[in-house]
Amino acid sequence: MKHMAFLRNIVLLLAACWLMLAGQPALAQLAQGPAHIRASLLSERPAQPGETVTLAVLMQPAKGWHGYWTNPGDAGLPIALEWTLPPGAGTGPLAFPVPQTLLVQGLMNHVYEHDYAVLVPFTVPKDAAPGTTLPISAKANWLACTEAICVPESAMLQGTVTVGSGVADTRFDAWRAALPAPLDRQGIFAASPTGWRIAVPFPSGAAISEPHFFIQSEGVADYAKPQAFSRVGDTLVIELAKAAFPAPEPPATLAGVLSLGLGPKGESLGGIAFTAAPGSVPNGGSPLGKGSAPVPFSATTLVLAILGALVGGLILNVMPCVFPILSLKALALARSGSDHAKAEGMAYTAGVMLACMGLGAAMLALRAAGTQVGWAFQLQDPGVVALLLLLAVAITANFMGLYELPGLSIESGGGAAKGGWVGAFGTGLLAAFVATPCTGPFMAAAVGAALVLPAWAAMAVFAALGFGLALPFLLLGFVPALQRLMPKPGAWMERFRRAMAVPMGLTVLALGWLAWRLGGPAYAAGAIALAVLVVVLLVMIGRAQRQGLGTAKWAVPGSVLLAALALAATPRLATAGPGGAVEAGLLDAKPFSEAALAEARAQGKPVFAYFTADWCLSCKVNENIAIERETTRDAFKKAGVVVLVGDWTRRDPKITSFLSAQGAAGVPLYLWYPAKAAEPQKLPQVLSADLMAGLPGG
Repeated sequence: MKHMAFLRNIVLLLAACWLMLAGQPALAQLAQGPAHIRASLLSERPAQPGETVTLAVLMQPAKGWHGYWTNPGDAGLPIALEWTLPPGAGTGPLAFPVPQTLLVQGLMNHVYEHDYAVLVPFTVPKDAAPGTTLPISAKANWLACTEAICVPESAMLQGTVTVGSGVADTRFDAWRAALPAPLDRQGIFAASPTGWRIAVPFPSGAAISEPHFFIQSEGVADYAKPQAFSRVGDTLVIELAKAAFPAPEPPATLAGVLSLGLGPKGESLGGIAFTAAPGSVPNGGSPLGKGSAPVPFSATTLVLAILGALVGGLILNVMPCVFPILSLKALALARSGSDHAKAEGMAYTAGVMLACMGLGAAMLALRAAGTQVGWAFQLQDPGVVALLLLLAVAITANFMGLYELPGLSIESGGGAAKGGWVGAFGTGLLAAFVATPCTGPFMAAAVGAALVLPAWAAMAVFAALGFGLALPFLLLGFVPALQRLMPKPGAWMERFRRAMAVPMGLTVLALGWLAWRLGGPAYAAGAIALAVLVVVLLVMIGRAQRQGLGTAKWAVPGSVLLAALALAATPRLATAGPGGAVEAGLLDAKPFSEAALAEARAQGKPVFAYFTADWCLSCKVNENIAIERETTRDAFKKAGVVVLVGDWTRRDPKITSFLSAQGAAGVPLYLWYPAKAAEPQKLPQVLSADLMAGLPGG
């Protein structure tokens, strides 16, 4: 009966093809009318000569119609493009989003029943003149189908790319997020009596629901047969049925896309693209049922993540951008006495935890909406950096004694009297917000684990981070013995406050430099000009405070106006494109990309890949003391090491996706790929020169 059903499907398919050919004039006439799938060609942003920019072929099916993936399954055809490009320009391979399954009359199709974008890399000619517009066209052919009929359609797509710089199309973020995340590690496959077994590295706590493997190779698997999935530790095992008429030669590799299904609220969990080589596939494991809920996370993983976040939060208190704020607030609390200590301690803790949980919730929400972001994502926005710059200027001016900031005052009767719990709450918000770029080396594993935990468990991790950051101040408010250990008030407190203006002033310089890196010289100059206006405003406030005059009527509106100017002047930045510029260094590093990594690995060379950002303090420390060193350069040069740098200063969805695949929520991340090893080594986040120099010989 199975063979009869198969033959019946073949007959139906041949009959459909004959009808399509016989009715070619009618179909051609139909294709000239309104297309059932509307196609358009778009460019993400302007590009410099020689730079690569992403194009999108946007496909918009009408209701009830669908298009096809690169391997359409038992029936169908994917889109085909014939390019007409300017001399010296070039395009790369098409990148398709994660498809859906559609079973019709026993035929399995790999389709898109919604709007989707096929992304294409486009390289601008090296001799292109800045300011010119390059015309691009492509003859596109595709098959548009319903469950009952298929219509061949075509269109001449027209687009342009401007040579220069400009604003990016934000829709590309969502389209890029819909692509399967590339897995940097190979899978393993082996033949079974009935088909194929494929082992894929996949964390045991990662969410997966109703998975499906879309195999790229044709003539290997029976697309319509049920697929089986099971877990063996941190490995996912996929079982496929062999094709009814298999290829004469067994495949050398198996490639495809693993769709992870839908989450508990119907959100897409995305997909993973990987290639498998022949090898030994583990047996046993826990089967995954069809329609099963996301795999329960490990309680041990959650406990370890919470403890890691708690310890990381404690360590953050000694970072240069947090310690001055905490120390001044502690002195203010000690001077105000114990009457208000508990209230202020709880208010400060509430502010810190609210900020950490708010940033965590925003990150999780953006990721669920399809935007590729990671921890400290707000520092990739020049407007946020400008606001932080103004805040740092205001705190520095307070430490210098230009005015009194509620909650940070250490004047006689300060602390509770002047700032109270409102000042403590605001100080907690500020401390947590400016601490995020320093979290990398202390809690990367904890935040990375939060990305694969249920939302409530992830929020517990972010709450633990905030609690750890607030714990010293909270203990100071509730433990009288600790209050007695605080030094007695005196004139030294004012000198100490002025001394704390030095690290905060260095923070101002760092934020100004970051504004220049994100928004360019003009934007940085504008941010500095606003900072000067802030200082003028604060001097006026300080003068009014010393004269006992009220300032609320004009100080608050003035502050709001300056903050609004900072946001209004923020440029809309393009995300970092593939192969972005990397500053020359001792190691002769190249920009990171999946293609560059694969090329170096294919040549059998050892690779050191590291991911950094200009706003990441620990990244820069590691680069200065361990990476950009002559000893490291000499050792790497002798061993022929390829060095790849992923710059995450600006938003880059591809780097974010790669970081997520490595279980990292942010930077720094350091990976060492030995020449002959299949798996990379994840290096510690605090590096030393000896460790780096010893890698090639390890």
